[in-house]
Amino acid sequence: MLYEPHCIWPLATELGEGPVWSARDQALYFVDIKGQTIHRWSDHAPLASWHLPEPVGFVQPMLAGGWVAGLKSGLYRFDEPDWTRGPLKKLLAPEPALSTNRLNDAFTDADGHLWFGSMDDAETHPLGQLYCVEKGGQAIAKDAGYVITNGPCTSPDGRIFYHTDTLQKTIYAFDVLANQQLSNKRALINISRGYPDGTAVDAAGCLWVALFAGGALERYSPRGELLQTVALPCPNVTKLAFGGADLRTAYVTTARKGMTAAQRAAQPLAGGLFSFEVDTPGLPQNLIRHGFA
Repeated sequence: MLYEPHCIWPLATELGEGPVWSARDQALYFVDIKGQTIHRWSDHAPLASWHLPEPVGFVQPMLAGGWVAGLKSGLYRFDEPDWTRGPLKKLLAPEPALSTNRLNDAFTDADGHLWFGSMDDAETHPLGQLYCVEKGGQAIAKDAGYVITNGPCTSPDGRIFYHTDTLQKTIYAFDVLANQQLSNKRALINISRGYPDGTAVDAAGCLWVALFAGGALERYSPRGELLQTVALPCPNVTKLAFGGADLRTAYVTTARKGMTAAQRAAQPLAGGLFSFEVDTPGLPQNLIRHGFA
């Protein structure tokens, strides 16, 4: 049913995040940051999970095959069939001197560049930065001063970049210039219900914002007007991804982080993976084409 979320995997993640639809696998991948796990959900193949040695903030697929995983200490290559045969291959350490930081949400743009944020793992100090991995393989900071970075994504035409300051409850818009440069930063959306977490853009250019401690998703127009609210049966909603053959299935990750034992008992689906159908499809997941051999 349209806009009626139901739980398709009640796996009780501590901090479920970063859903990504893989068209080549016809499967959804997502992470449990605090559980240090990558999960795979599919309706035609066995469910799978891989435990990692560090907290993992995201996974993003590469055109050449395999994935880039954002762990606490940097970017690593993840190949699901055989990664357990040896240590993960480290690709890049963007912040070697900031051991208290970890990597958080990520996005791949239509040109194949990986964007991701870093953040203070204690969620206290404004040490987080927004990075883009450019063609030479270097992670270049594009913005800074965040306690919790979140929600990187672009408009369908790639001309507007969106990024979220979770603790400030603000979603910013930037103009995208040549060579992945950002300019004209301005506040687009101010959130009053909970904290804005992950963001996804649909084919109409509308922003779907997950509300941590808000128990819902909100859909906004490109001008920042609230259009729809979709409630979920748990408080911590973290991110949405569009999938399925027509990209009209919304998959939603949630979290149990910060909930008391009594709240967890009363809301057993918290931390589960949810889905519902939408009338406006999403955009295809882009593949990383630059910066990694």
